[in-house]
Amino acid sequence: MQIFTRAIMAIALAITMAGVISGNANANERYGKQKVVYHINYNGGENDKLYRGAMRNIQNHINAVGAENMEIKVVLHGNGLGLLASAKKNELLQGQVLELKGQNVNLHVCNNTLKGRKISYQNDLFDVFEEDIVPSGVAELSRLQQMGYTYIKP
Repeated sequence: MQIFTRAIMAIALAITMAGVISGNANANERYGKQKVVYHINYNGGENDKLYRGAMRNIQNHINAVGAENMEIKVVLHGNGLGLLASAKKNELLQGQVLELKGQNVNLHVCNNTLKGRKISYQNDLFDVFEEDIVPSGVAELSRLQQMGYTYIKP
């Protein structure tokens, strides 16, 4: 009886895995490879709700297409730098930022905003490094679109 139960469980697992693999194959066929730039330049609102929603949108996009099929850039400028400023204290945002970075999502921070607002990326923003800084957020958006990235403003 125990061998029969194990055999049934093995068959059920194989069917489940085939469904998962098939679902991924269907998503890959439907969506293919994608290059996307997300644009964040707004305030996060109460409890950073808009920022957390934007991060969820990006994760949902990855879940649908597969991280291996995507190149994602997130350009933050103006009030959008508030996302990384809030993440210094907001553990939910920290987790979302780190989770996305772990899936090769690149964050691009506007140097014009840093200078104009006297923001120190080392002291005032969460997990930002020199290589994350671009000269101009809006110019970076244009450059990426010229390179074939699809523009999304969550």
